[in-house]
Amino acid sequence: MRPPSPSIPEKEFLFVALKQSLRLDGRLPLEMRVPTLTFGPELGYYSRRSKQKWSNHRPSDRSRACSQYTRKYRLWPPASTKLVGSPSEEEITITRMLDKVLRRSDAVDKESLCILAGQRVWHLRLTLHCLSDAGNMLDCACLAGIVALKHFRRPDIEVTGDEVTIHPPSERAPIPLSMHHTPFCFTFAFFPDAETSPVLDPSQLEHRLSAGLMSIALNAQRELCVVQKLGGVPLGMDEILRLVDVAVRKAKELDQLVGERLKEDWLGRNVELL
Repeated sequence: MRPPSPSIPEKEFLFVALKQSLRLDGRLPLEMRVPTLTFGPELGYYSRRSKQKWSNHRPSDRSRACSQYTRKYRLWPPASTKLVGSPSEEEITITRMLDKVLRRSDAVDKESLCILAGQRVWHLRLTLHCLSDAGNMLDCACLAGIVALKHFRRPDIEVTGDEVTIHPPSERAPIPLSMHHTPFCFTFAFFPDAETSPVLDPSQLEHRLSAGLMSIALNAQRELCVVQKLGGVPLGMDEILRLVDVAVRKAKELDQLVGERLKEDWLGRNVELL
């Protein structure tokens, strides 16, 4: 079941604060929350749990001989605002957007997943579990997914004729996925009053009271992947370009943060092995 709707005083207080460029958590309108990334042996976390599995098998379609990559996204009961059952509209929207950002943008080099063309391929399965909802689940899920893919290592293999030998980590060091680029998603919330500036990375209350959302997916190299707009708030071209510039700056900051955390994690693992 959905939680109780915000009371009238809550709505009025939020809208008055936003008109003054103030947010309830102390952030500026175009300031996002700083993510915390922690890693386990196979998991990457960011306000939700993400897990990737691999296997090698015969491709079901020869035309997709080197393109076996799937993803799954589910809201767990503690995070969902609805009863568990068929996927909610929000789940479907997030899943479709993640498919565009993580798979259709060719973030992962699908050709590198090929072992024997038309015969054997690596099959990656990315699963995202939302553990809590503090607003803006799309951006969070996208970050968790891309970090999980960058953190993942597959076994090294040796191909001799039609024979494939998979080497365990004890024999050969696992290999990272080959990735073309690292896309991130940034969501802006808009409000009915034209005097109220849009906010980046909306909280749950800001999300629920917004009149429209726009999500921009791009990488640190300024390559635009997806733009999705929900709601009926009209936006001019100048406003859209301004928010794209904001997303570009944030993508560079996020790309640097992710790179540093991954480097720290793998340096720590190498020290433990020594």
